[in-house]
Amino acid sequence: MDITLLEVALLLVTGFLAGIINTLAGGGSNLTLPALMVMGMPAEVANATNRVGVAIQGLTAVVGFSKHKKLDTSDTGPILVPTIIGGLLGAAAAAYAPSDWIKPLLLGTMLAMAFIILVKPSIVAPEPGTLSRKVMETPSSWWGLGLAGFYGGFVQAGVGFVLLAALAGTLRYDLVRANALKMLCTLVFTVVALGLFIAEDLVMWGPGLILAFGTMFGANLAVKMAIKAKPETLKWFLFIMTLCGCIAATLSD
Repeated sequence: MDITLLEVALLLVTGFLAGIINTLAGGGSNLTLPALMVMGMPAEVANATNRVGVAIQGLTAVVGFSKHKKLDTSDTGPILVPTIIGGLLGAAAAAYAPSDWIKPLLLGTMLAMAFIILVKPSIVAPEPGTLSRKVMETPSSWWGLGLAGFYGGFVQAGVGFVLLAALAGTLRYDLVRANALKMLCTLVFTVVALGLFIAEDLVMWGPGLILAFGTMFGANLAVKMAIKAKPETLKWFLFIMTLCGCIAATLSD
């Protein structure tokens, strides 16, 4: 498809902002999906094309958190297995399910997360010094990670909130380490989902790569912000982004 300079600028700016939002909290796809759809893409094509930027921002964030020694790799295998399985099932469902299922699922997830953060913030923001748990010691985390993977494979928008609930809520990682692992999980199941979308010929590479260029710079900046930010600041940023996700889900067509 032909892309105008205005559309290039739109993809770069929304990609940059999404890279920051997704790395620190979640919901950045609430910016990028409408930007892609404004260019005339059907919802399912925009949903698939968006994964190019998500994959690149995930890779950038994982490398960044690793350099700052904030990526805990001691339990990544057990964390990734249910996430990958869920992502594969979610992507398969997204390729065939009616597109009008996306809005109710997105809105319901955002409302649930906003309620949890408001009523019991310790679920997603453990107190400093809280010891993390292993997946094998916490059977409920398998379900949480699997559902997060399915949601991410199906919708992508807002998956960061669901992953944080699983990683900080059930496994008790602090928000910085939970965000690092969240980005690793997102990267892995996004690559799985992207493979399926490529096979279905749903990805438009031109807009996708432009968007990815913006998300890369946003994610790089966000890692530096996450390392320096206070836990309380990250918690409130997470809450605000959740509310924004609720509004975006409500107003989306």
